[in-house]
Amino acid sequence: MTLGEDVENGHHDPIEGRYVWLEFDGETYRTFYEVAGDGDVPLIVLHTAGADSREYRHLLCDERLGEQFTIYAFDMPWHGRSYPPLADRWWERDYRLTTDFYAGFIVHFARTLGLDEPVVMGCSMGGEIILELASTYAEEVRAVIGLETTDFVPSDRGYIDDLQTILTHPEVDQEVFRPEWIHGLQAPQSPEHNKRETWWIYSQAGHGVYAGDIDFYAREWDAREQVAEIDTDECGVYLLTGEYDFSGRPEDTERVAERIDGATIEIMDEMGHFPPVENPEAFREYLYPIAEEIVEE
Repeated sequence: MTLGEDVENGHHDPIEGRYVWLEFDGETYRTFYEVAGDGDVPLIVLHTAGADSREYRHLLCDERLGEQFTIYAFDMPWHGRSYPPLADRWWERDYRLTTDFYAGFIVHFARTLGLDEPVVMGCSMGGEIILELASTYAEEVRAVIGLETTDFVPSDRGYIDDLQTILTHPEVDQEVFRPEWIHGLQAPQSPEHNKRETWWIYSQAGHGVYAGDIDFYAREWDAREQVAEIDTDECGVYLLTGEYDFSGRPEDTERVAERIDGATIEIMDEMGHFPPVENPEAFREYLYPIAEEIVEE
């Protein structure tokens, strides 16, 4: 079921939502996830910085993908319907995402749910961390699909410093700034209803969470040295980036693809930074061939 289609009263989306308690890195996290489909191959999808797994509702409802995959979409701790670590005095410290925690938590989620060699697809910060999975956890991951993938965000992109300052400023209304900033990262051709769906998700994030994610996305993350060591015979790498993305830019993803022997890349026409939600219909046409290739291997 997609936005704009007629939906009968009483219709249920083919999605089940659950909570799982995960003990990781010395703390316990009540983690929300959605699951859909009954395919043989598990597919984990990772949301963008400051958002949650609602970005993937269109793919979770996709019958074709559901025949190929069982799709798992979870909210990272501090995001969406997941909580900060409940046993900790989390309100007394700033949230900051790190590479080790991010990759480790994804793998721990897969292990806990008994997902055997899942495919992992991530967008934005999720498109970065899939490179860490392909490098460090290749024996546990069948393939990775990176959306808006970068191996490094150069310091000369001055808007990152400005963004961090604004996101933590006590006099800035985050419910106004976050969604307006995000709206501009989407392609002008994407349907306005879909872009407003992204806008709505970002209007609801917890204060400081987006800034904590950006701290990983544009400051800590640097995989320039390790990407060349990724073995695509062990873990396939597929990269898709929107032509209008000025954060994870097409040239950034092209640089990553050049360094990974055997990686595939396609720049998506008339797409921005949030393809699964801003234009799901067009995005599927790029994703379907990759899904077919992975399932047939």
